[in-house]
Amino acid sequence: MNQPADFLYIAIILVSIGIYGLVVKRNALRLIFSIELIANAVNLALIAFSRMLPSPEGQIFVLFSIAISAAEVAVGLGIIIVAYRFYKDIDITEYKNLKN
Repeated sequence: MNQPADFLYIAIILVSIGIYGLVVKRNALRLIFSIELIANAVNLALIAFSRMLPSPEGQIFVLFSIAISAAEVAVGLGIIIVAYRFYKDIDITEYKNLKN
């Protein structure tokens, strides 16, 4: 049977990949994917801890987290589409003058 440590090792790997994607890549879509990898790693860790306890609160919290992540991705993709129409590129280094 799978131990919670097995799931936590996978969550650590997912967080590492997500952080690597946030630090190295400059593509807006890859940044959203990296954020989603980190969020899914947190969800996996919550499910692993929830399996150790007899109550389902952790699993319910993960369902709400997934719904919030889906809304976040929808807003992020909308922003990326608008930025692409304006700049004709999705490289985030080109978005410097959005601060003004």
